[in-house]
Amino acid sequence: MIKLRRRDGGKAPEPMLSPMIDMIFLLLVFFIISTMYMSEIKTIPIRLPVAQHSQTVSKSNFTVTIKKDGSIFLDETAIDVEQLVANAAVESKRDSSFSVIIRAEGDAEYRTVIQLMDKLKGAGVTRFGLATDVGDGK
Repeated sequence: MIKLRRRDGGKAPEPMLSPMIDMIFLLLVFFIISTMYMSEIKTIPIRLPVAQHSQTVSKSNFTVTIKKDGSIFLDETAIDVEQLVANAAVESKRDSSFSVIIRAEGDAEYRTVIQLMDKLKGAGVTRFGLATDVGDGK
C-alpha cells in the first residue's frame, strides 16, 4: 500500500519578519526626513539675500521675518514690534542661550532690520542671526 503525504506539510507558513522590519525602518526614515523638510517650509515665503559664506544654525528660539513693506512676523504670525520685544525680553531672562534669527527680505529697508536688532538688544537679547540664501558660486 502507498502512503500519501499531506500537501500542506502539516504546519502553517510563518510570516517573514525581516522584510517587514526593513520596510518599517524605511518608512520611519522617510517620515523623519520629510518632517525636517516641512519645518523649514513653514515660514513666510520671502526672497532672502544671497551669501556665499553663510553658516547653518540648527536651533533658534524666535524666527522673525521682515518683509519689504516693513511688516514683521514671528514664525508665521504677524506681530507688533513692541509685543515682539516684550516676548523676547521675557524669553531672554528665562533662557540664557536665547537666540533670534532675523529673516529680512532682500528689498527690506536696512534701517528696519537695525532698529529691530537695537530694540531686541535693549531688551536683553544678545544672540542674533541673519538668514540668507546660500550662494551658488557665480
